[in-house]
Amino acid sequence: QVQLVESGGGLVQAGGSLRLSCAASGTIYSINDMRWYRQAPGKQYEWVVTITPDGAATSADLPLKGRFTASRDNAKNTMYLQMNRLKPEDTGVYYCNAVAQRTRGSSWRDYWGQGTQVTVSS
Repeated sequence: QVQLVESGGGLVQAGGSLRLSCAASGTIYSINDMRWYRQAPGKQYEWVVTITPDGAATSADLPLKGRFTASRDNAKNTMYLQMNRLKPEDTGVYYCNAVAQRTRGSSWRDYWGQGTQVTVSS
């Protein structure tokens, strides 16, 4: 199996920063795109950013652009989300997603982490 574990969430005041991590482990041959999603209280899942294996990131539209930056370390099978100038509306559970192959030639599958809570106080 492939496990994704998010970390780095917590409580922060508005204007502060957090850095989330998503570490993939288990039987992994290759990881393709990795993504961050979030779910605010009472709302649907929202896509935040996609980052390709070569590090190219595509972010959701405003108001995230310019505040959130994704990166990844392929050697560590880890993706990061640097969140700056946080706002109360950024509060929610942040999930990571990865498209991965367990062995060479096997099918690409979606894997999800359990999420990490981010709370931004005003």
